[in-house]
Amino acid sequence: MVTDTLYRQLKRSLPFLLALLFLPFSGVITAETELLDRIVAVVNDDVVLQSELDQEVRSIEQKLAQVGAPDMPGNEIRKQALERLILEKLQLAEAKKIGATVDDETLLLAMNNIARQNGLSLDELAAALQEQGMSMEEYREELRKEITLQRLRNREVISRIQVTKAEVDNYLAHAEENPGGRDAYHLRHILIATPDGASSEEIAKARKQAEDILQRLRNGEDFATLATRYSAGQQALDGGDLGWLEAGQVPTLFVKDLATMERGEVHGPYQAASGFHIIKLEDYKGGDRNIVKQTHARHILIRTDELTSDQDARNRLDQLYQRIKGGEDFAALARAHSDDKGSAIKGGDLGWVNPGDLVPRFEEVMDSLPIDGLSEPFRTQFGWHIVQVLERRDHDATEEVKRDKAKLALRKRKADEALQLYLRKLRDQAFVEIRLNDDY
Repeated sequence: MVTDTLYRQLKRSLPFLLALLFLPFSGVITAETELLDRIVAVVNDDVVLQSELDQEVRSIEQKLAQVGAPDMPGNEIRKQALERLILEKLQLAEAKKIGATVDDETLLLAMNNIARQNGLSLDELAAALQEQGMSMEEYREELRKEITLQRLRNREVISRIQVTKAEVDNYLAHAEENPGGRDAYHLRHILIATPDGASSEEIAKARKQAEDILQRLRNGEDFATLATRYSAGQQALDGGDLGWLEAGQVPTLFVKDLATMERGEVHGPYQAASGFHIIKLEDYKGGDRNIVKQTHARHILIRTDELTSDQDARNRLDQLYQRIKGGEDFAALARAHSDDKGSAIKGGDLGWVNPGDLVPRFEEVMDSLPIDGLSEPFRTQFGWHIVQVLERRDHDATEEVKRDKAKLALRKRKADEALQLYLRKLRDQAFVEIRLNDDY
C-alpha cells in the first residue's frame, strides 16, 4: 500500500494523474480512436488532443470529489480543463524558447530525492505509483513538465521580484494596525477575471457575476464549490483555499475588512486589475514571541583542496588544537591559520548564532559543548574545524523573525500577482482556435 505521506508527496510534486487509457492494437482505425485523438484546440504551433482533454477532465473530477464539490456541470469542468491545457502548452513553448528545459540527469536527481524523502528506492517508488494507476514513465514526464514550468516561472517572474527595506517597514507597520493583534489569516478566495484591456461591458459583466456569486454565498451556498466552479484564481481546484497568510501578505485591497471580520464571513467584490475578488475568512490568529537559544562561538577552519589533503588538514588542525589546549591564544591562532577569512580577521568569532544558521554537523558539535568548551577536530563539507563555545543566551528574535517573514510574504504576494498577469499576457497574445462543437 502507498503510505499517506507518499501520497501527499506525489500530490505536491505534480498534479495527480489517472492512468492513461490504452487501446488494444488494431489494424483498423475505429471511430472511437479517431474521436479520442482528434484535435480540440490549436495553440500557436501546438495542439490539444481529445485524449489530453479527457485525461485532464478526469484529474479535475477527482480533485472536485476531494474538496467536496462533485456536482460541477460537465461543460464547466471541460472548460476549466481546456483552459489549463492551453496555458500549459503556452508555458512549455515559452520554456523551450528560453532554454528552461530539464535534462535527464536533473530529472533522475529529482526522482531520487522524492523517493528518498519517502524512504523508498526508485523500484519501490515505481511499485507505489503502479498501485495508483500510474506508470513510472508517466510520472517521469509529468515531473519533467512540472520542473520545466517552475523554471520558466522562476526565470520570467519570480527572479524579477524585488523587496525593499521600505516595503518591509510598511508591511510591518500595516500589519501592526490590525485590531486585536491579528497578524495571520486563513482565507478562501474567488477571482472573477477580466481580460487585459477589458472593455466597460466586460468589466460590468464580471462585476455582475461576482455580485451574483456573493449573494449565493450569503444565501448559504458552499464557498469551496463556487470557487472551484467559477474562480480564475490559481487555487480554484482547491476550493479557493489560500491557506495561512501573514497580515502584510494579504492584498491591501481587503486587509482593512479582514481586521474586523469574523470567522466564516464573506466580503466583496473588490475590484483590481486582474478582476473582481471575493474572500472568506476561515480563521485568524495573533502573533507569538519568538525566543531562540543563541550560541556565541568561534572556530578555526582548515579547508581541503587539491593542495591540502584531508589527512594534511586534519594534522594541521590537531597541532592547533594541542597548542590551544596548551594555553596559546585561540584568537591569535585563528587570525594566523583559519581558512574562513570572514571570521579569521575577528579571531574566528562567529558572533551570535541562531539554530539553523550553520550546517548540521557543525551545530551538532557546537551544541554538545559546555560554555568555554573546546571541540576536538571534526569534519564538515567545508573542511576540518575546531570550535569553542563562549556563551549562550535566550534571545527574543520576534522582530527579526517578523522582518524575515515580511520579506518572504511580500515576495510571495508580488510573485502571485506577477504570475497571474504573466499568464494572462501569454493567453491574450496567443493564437488559440477552439475546435469543440459544443459550448465549451
